[in-house]
Amino acid sequence: MNCCGLLTAQKEPVPLKSVEVELEVRAHVATVVSTLNYENKEDKPLEAVFVFPLPGDAAVCHFSAKIGQTEIVAEVKEKQKAREEYDDALSSGQQAFLLEESDQSPDIFSLSVGSLRPGESASIRLEYVTELAVQADEGLRFCLPAVLNPRYQPRGSEDVCIQVTSVPASLVPYSLSFSAQVSSPRPVSKVESNCPLDALQYLNTEQTQATVKLAAGHKFDRDVELLIYYKDAHQPTAVVEAGQASAKPGTLMGDPVVMLSLYPEFPQAVMSSVTSCGEFVFLLDRSGSMGGARIKSARDTLLLLLKSLPMGCYFNIYSFGSSYEHIFPKSVEYSQKTMEEALKKVEEMGADLGGTEILTPLKHIYSQPCIPSQPRQLFVFTDGEVDNTKEVINLVRKNSGSHRCFSFGIGEGASSALINGLAKEGGGHAQFITGTDRMQPKVMQSLRFALQPAVVDMSVKWDLPKGVSVTALSPPITALFQGQRSLVYGQLTGQSSEAAEGCVTVKYSLAGHPSQNQVHFSLTPAEDTGLPVHRLAARTLIRSLEMEERERKGEQEEGVKKKVVELSVQSGVSSAFTAFIAVNKGDGEVIQGNLVRRNVPTPRMMSCCMPMPQYCKSFSPVIHLMDNCYQSDVSESCLPKQPPRDPLLQLVSLQKASGCWVLDPALAAALGKTSEEVEKPKPASVNQEVWATILALIWLHGFKMDAQEEWELLAMKAVSWLRAQNAPCVTECVEAGNALFGCNVRKDALGL
Repeated sequence: MNCCGLLTAQKEPVPLKSVEVELEVRAHVATVVSTLNYENKEDKPLEAVFVFPLPGDAAVCHFSAKIGQTEIVAEVKEKQKAREEYDDALSSGQQAFLLEESDQSPDIFSLSVGSLRPGESASIRLEYVTELAVQADEGLRFCLPAVLNPRYQPRGSEDVCIQVTSVPASLVPYSLSFSAQVSSPRPVSKVESNCPLDALQYLNTEQTQATVKLAAGHKFDRDVELLIYYKDAHQPTAVVEAGQASAKPGTLMGDPVVMLSLYPEFPQAVMSSVTSCGEFVFLLDRSGSMGGARIKSARDTLLLLLKSLPMGCYFNIYSFGSSYEHIFPKSVEYSQKTMEEALKKVEEMGADLGGTEILTPLKHIYSQPCIPSQPRQLFVFTDGEVDNTKEVINLVRKNSGSHRCFSFGIGEGASSALINGLAKEGGGHAQFITGTDRMQPKVMQSLRFALQPAVVDMSVKWDLPKGVSVTALSPPITALFQGQRSLVYGQLTGQSSEAAEGCVTVKYSLAGHPSQNQVHFSLTPAEDTGLPVHRLAARTLIRSLEMEERERKGEQEEGVKKKVVELSVQSGVSSAFTAFIAVNKGDGEVIQGNLVRRNVPTPRMMSCCMPMPQYCKSFSPVIHLMDNCYQSDVSESCLPKQPPRDPLLQLVSLQKASGCWVLDPALAAALGKTSEEVEKPKPASVNQEVWATILALIWLHGFKMDAQEEWELLAMKAVSWLRAQNAPCVTECVEAGNALFGCNVRKDALGL
């Protein structure tokens, strides 16, 4: 303990006793209710500050506090007014609660619990709604963050921040209970988690409703991640939700709202013709926290990516920490020479560049002119939390016309606001790699998306009965990928006497092929839903307006800000310019004595001994790290020694940029044979490279089918190379190769 230089819970009593979380999932919308139970065990009145992460696109829509038998429900007010009201309440001896979003990042909230009397308990209820993202394997991902990673503060930024004590997870002095209820129009096939769960309980014979709980004794020592799988999840749907009875018709909350969920299925002919052009820019986090297994996995992933790129494209690799580096001054054409040069540099990359300053390398990438007829595809890998999330996302948005951005959050606690925001604003796709997940299959799936032709000329057309109209609440869709969901929100106004059915048609062009998806839906709204669709629609509109506000100046900026505040107050959904405030006017008894301030610790993920970062201390609810004081999360010495390279990666590393392999002792060793064993069965009329390439393909299909997602693209490249050779005796080669390995791989399975 002492080597971490941390204060223990015993030395500084902590007022948070327990956390209860109830999750309700309807199709792909999640409503989360968290109850935080506090108790003041000190002999003085207490003010506690609890800083915690939420999903970046969550809409916080309810906040209340219960003191004894008195419940106080918070109201949404303009942020400065709310802060003043909170301070006034405390100075006049009243209890008050303030919940606000960080100015820098939309996924960090701070909760100030003011004036808890000695021995008094307070129960705080927080509710938010969020859309669940679709993962590579079609599971919907929900994540309850257990840790607030220290956020790296870029040099020169002058923001002030709050001190948060971090303690090893085994000493976290509060407990967690977590339960989930899932319902969907389609059967729930399974629910998986990185934490032990009790068995899934179905509530009906159709298996469209189910409940699941976290097994007892969970330590909250990691994020709780749930993956929910539905049968036939890929059907497009539209849900209409009735407005709030007490709200005025014509307002967002008073009218029905429709949520359209699209899953495009692209023609097979288009999907099989992978584009062979593009500028691929890889941006890799090399901050201290990427040490050990993370940086090794990132190096292996870059190897697979570089081997899978098509001939004729362009590429470059950037890496960043407190400073940044690039392998080439500008993107270069992909060839054997440039690939080898890049791989040599990748092998030397370590987690040795300090902090997480992503803005500067991004600016440098965007300052490079685009290469004609080579669409730019940016891949960003980071395990980090940065303090200037909004600024980073804004930069990607400004450059969204010139590229697509694919983002990867590595490890527990990667900022969902940053990872999802980069992909959403960059018209790409986000992936999270946590626990024992392998990075490679997820990254290769994103490369397949990047190699898909971009969807252009997109339009959404609504056909509604006479007298009913729709106002779009979402920004226009800019990216569609095979098998990926897109959501569109619309506000419905007016009444119709005709048949209550609507239809929406999405048209787009893909590689010159016009395509469309159509969804028919009932206009009869679902009643009594708790308004999650309205709140998500409000959140979507608020986020768009906040982006707009950052780009406006003067009176225009103030006008947009006013709109955000009005919408936030009307919908009860938090924004960058509002906060939840609750004051207990109660029995009028004034609290005596000076307030003691306590910061509630958040669990820390690493148990290794390391110096405690020096946090700075002040009002704003974001955690910062001063430059260079957190060079490394963990020393290399306490990481396990790395095993020798996986045979698959050994074989991949020997492939040439053109797609072929060379018959040499290194290939024989990677295939687990001697040079003589691989050379002897070669048919006399076949050249060595053709034989070596067929052997490599047979070995991949014969022994590594479980990792096919990882090598599929580079195998396609090998097959294209073989076809171009017009080699004789291919059937004979495949038979001889099968005999050598004791396999039974058919020629057509290889694509030959």
